[in-house]
Amino acid sequence: MKVEYINPFISSTVTCFKTMIFTDITPGNPHLKKEPITKYDISGVIGLSGDAQGAISLCFPLKVALSAVSAMIGLEIKEPGPDLSDAIGEIANIIAGYAKRDLKGLNLSISLPNIIIGNHVLTGQSGAQTIIVPFTSAFGPFTMEVSLKTK
Repeated sequence: MKVEYINPFISSTVTCFKTMIFTDITPGNPHLKKEPITKYDISGVIGLSGDAQGAISLCFPLKVALSAVSAMIGLEIKEPGPDLSDAIGEIANIIAGYAKRDLKGLNLSISLPNIIIGNHVLTGQSGAQTIIVPFTSAFGPFTMEVSLKTK
């Protein structure tokens, strides 16, 4: 996967957290996912189609997701529920939308967000590389996975 396909997702994530959650985040070094061994508590997944197929996933420990969403909506969220799911989906949707704008050459369409709650592992599309981008924030660490296969 070309680095120019990952950078729009990274910059979109940084922008979204700054404008929607009112916090600065720092991306770590992107790396290739070797095995689906990382387990997550909550993930927002957006499917990508068009000249490339795959998905972007924002993956959080539950505590980080609760803190970030609480900051976003200005109300403390203490446990998983509709508010948490809706906000994680909205964050994933905003990031995918911003990245789509910057990936004009791929003519991408994005799906509605899917939210996965509970101890889980994500796998990418068959034949597509998955790049993991760790992030640090005032709320704690979280991860973005981008799996993209171009035609």
